[in-house]
Amino acid sequence: MRKPRLTYDQLIKQHLKILKNLQYKSGLFAASKKDIDTGYEKSWLRDNFYECLAFDVIGDGDTVEKTYKSLLDVFLKHEYKIDYAIRKKPEQKHEYIHARYHPETFDEFWEDWGNKQNDTIGAILFNIGRFEERYKRKILKDEAHIRIVNKLVKYLESIQYWCDKDSGMWEEDEEVHASSVGACVAGLREIKKIPEIDVPIELIDKGNETLNYLLPRESEKKFVDLALLSLIFPYNVVSKRQRDQILKNVEYLLLRKKGVIRYKNDHYYNKNPDGYSEEAEWTFGLSWLAIIYEQMGKKTKAKKFINMTLKTITEEGLPELYFSNSDVHNQNNPLGWSESLFIVSLHDMNEKFIKT
Repeated sequence: MRKPRLTYDQLIKQHLKILKNLQYKSGLFAASKKDIDTGYEKSWLRDNFYECLAFDVIGDGDTVEKTYKSLLDVFLKHEYKIDYAIRKKPEQKHEYIHARYHPETFDEFWEDWGNKQNDTIGAILFNIGRFEERYKRKILKDEAHIRIVNKLVKYLESIQYWCDKDSGMWEEDEEVHASSVGACVAGLREIKKIPEIDVPIELIDKGNETLNYLLPRESEKKFVDLALLSLIFPYNVVSKRQRDQILKNVEYLLLRKKGVIRYKNDHYYNKNPDGYSEEAEWTFGLSWLAIIYEQMGKKTKAKKFINMTLKTITEEGLPELYFSNSDVHNQNNPLGWSESLFIVSLHDMNEKFIKT
């Protein structure tokens, strides 16, 4: 018996409920289920940024504001570390602003891992800057908020984000990543619109110089990477020529049936014991492509990627990834990031029914 067709609105409501269930009372979101044992019950700065995009697109400013108030409280709790990094460029990984925190105490997790992730700071600045313009109300409520955001700008200047080798979106090898530099450029550009925040124009110019040097590459080692899509959406820091080249490279080299691999020879959840040629397929890559093509006015292609995403949905929601060429997904299900980008893609399409 054929299942009844769901409207896009019904799907959005279903997945907003799934996503909302990942939010703690503090306002921060878990990366996945709160009771999962993979570590994804923790709160990543980057994941919170992407998880909020769904609420942003439907105009739920209250949910976004609650999350960002907690993010500002995270920075205020660790202000001493930011002060230290401003006085002296960090030399060790632990001296950088960490990328994940306990969702209720806002404490850092101290494991030795790739926690140099400059894009996370750019992402938070980006959405704070956009919030005030979009919702016509201040998200920076007091002097402490204004002070800490100005310090985040100075932090990016101190670490020299435009040439600083970080672990990037995937928390791995330290290189100068175009996706990290681009996030910082976008963040500085948006936060500069708030009168109380001081952003020297040369700080943005230095990032743009690096982008124009690296693109369409992600880094010296990586020719193409899923993370490059962030420079198109949400950050919009690339030219049309750069955008088209990134899309061409991602689709030709990384697109698979159940998702988009992060990059060639990605070892994370790779089925091949040698770590080659059987890279995991990330579901949110499909929604990401759908969003970009819809914004380009290419609805047919956008709908193709939405329909591909629909085939990856489980009873729990959208998992992080599927093992190469299989129907087996990993245990991080649902992944908040995947849920959010799927909601954005459906909202942007503004279609009545999904494909039967």
